Amino acid sequence: MSKRSPIPVIDLFAGPGGLGEGFSSILDPLRNPHFSLKVSAEKDLAAYKTLSLRSLYRKFPRGKAPDCYYEHIRGEISRDELFNHPDAAEAGQEALEEARNFELGKDDPNDLDRRIQAALGGADNWVLIGGPPCQAYSLAGRSRRTHESLAKFESDEKHFLYREYLRIIRRHKPAVFIMENVKGMLSSRHSGSPIFDRIVEDLSKPGEDLEYQIRSLVKPGIAGEIEPYDFVIEAERFGIPQGRHRVILFGIRSDVACSVSELSSSPESFVLGHENMRVTVGEALSGLPALRSRLSKEKDGHEQWLEALSQTVDKLRRYPQKVLEPVFEEMNRAVKTAHHHASVGGGFQAFDTTLNMMRDRLADWYIDRRLGGVIQHETRSHMRSDLHRYLFVAAYGRVKGFSPKIADLPPPLLPAHGNVFSEKVPFADRFRVQLEGSWSSTVVAHIAKDGHYFIHPDPSQCRSLTVREAARLQTFQDNYFFAGNRTEQYTQVGNAVPPLLARKIAGVVLKFMDAWNRSRTHR
Repeated sequence: MSKRSPIPVIDLFAGPGGLGEGFSSILDPLRNPHFSLKVSAEKDLAAYKTLSLRSLYRKFPRGKAPDCYYEHIRGEISRDELFNHPDAAEAGQEALEEARNFELGKDDPNDLDRRIQAALGGADNWVLIGGPPCQAYSLAGRSRRTHESLAKFESDEKHFLYREYLRIIRRHKPAVFIMENVKGMLSSRHSGSPIFDRIVEDLSKPGEDLEYQIRSLVKPGIAGEIEPYDFVIEAERFGIPQGRHRVILFGIRSDVACSVSELSSSPESFVLGHENMRVTVGEALSGLPALRSRLSKEKDGHEQWLEALSQTVDKLRRYPQKVLEPVFEEMNRAVKTAHHHASVGGGFQAFDTTLNMMRDRLADWYIDRRLGGVIQHETRSHMRSDLHRYLFVAAYGRVKGFSPKIADLPPPLLPAHGNVFSEKVPFADRFRVQLEGSWSSTVVAHIAKDGHYFIHPDPSQCRSLTVREAARLQTFQDNYFFAGNRTEQYTQVGNAVPPLLARKIAGVVLKFMDAWNRSRTHR
């Protein structure tokens, strides 16, 4: 079998690189990549550093990255030492050419245009991927603006960052594009009109003599023929351990679409196939070392932490509610098991990576035995009062099979707010355990601020998820290192497209590009 040139990919608003990682991971039978990232643009410095580091890793065949890469992500050598290491310097230079710390809409667009043009080298069979920042569309983002004036909300530049994406389409005319955004864009309005309709209209006809079909990846058909919700991908239905629902648009340049007869004769060939493999939180987190949380605003230590957990049981021992007795029993068991959890983790922990209960297919995706353990698996500190709630909520979830609402907490565990039961108070599930036997709730950037929505399913660990655990739910491989401080790491993970979902999307794109190549060959 002869080697063919990989399909060029340009990634805008790349974040830490989830979409690009998925596209880059598809290999042909000779282990050569079908897609090649040429330019990845990201404004956030920490995410850019993650992006460029991962680019260096991908410059080597899978499994062949030099030892110095692993030394860096284990914390043994610095980033500069890695990029200047004789075994990685050439790949590092290429990575810095590919990954760009660039803010669309503010930095010089001509510079980005020149880089894209040079990287493509005249190729027309290339793919544009990415998603504009979503805060202006997200339901949470809009809820935070309830006290802002309508005029200020309507003028938010984040509404129109997609137009930078549109400008690149108009200027460089990709054969195909993939654009991702939050489901909230379907209900967002601007100047009285649905913003989704405006985006689809603009993307369908971005310039003179340039048109695109906007297709769904889950239902055959094009915009105007199918409903807006038909563009939503529900990640848990495609083997992702997370209930993440995102709008993803599959744009195909009209002349390209017209040349692929299969789009009309068998449009179902170019959508994601539903999978029977349901992946749970328990399987995704399988094999990671058990940890205890830290205590904040007081002396921390294993004994102090155990005392805090025991205090929860004592606080509720006199609480007369028979229906919760199984939960209290589970809490007691958890406190006994907690004696074995002395570690709070760290930047790197050596351990046997084969100790997991994953199916082989998942283990092949996540596990890298050369790593020799786990990175970025370190707990954060929690207030004693929150630990009391975490223990109860995790035990409740294990016993009942669902996470309790605020109203289900015993009075001694209620937050000290006078309006805790007010209908005006949002987030009745402010303390939410991720259940072992199901997929998780959506991992979002807010995980960087507190862990209340992401309580570990094991009550004996009594904590929120670590960066690595959040990354597992987002399907990042264990050798994927997130730069920056821990808050920045959480934010990157929460903002990313799950790489394993991106890989499945890339499979549909590859199938289409192959069909297009066949049609051109037969002319």
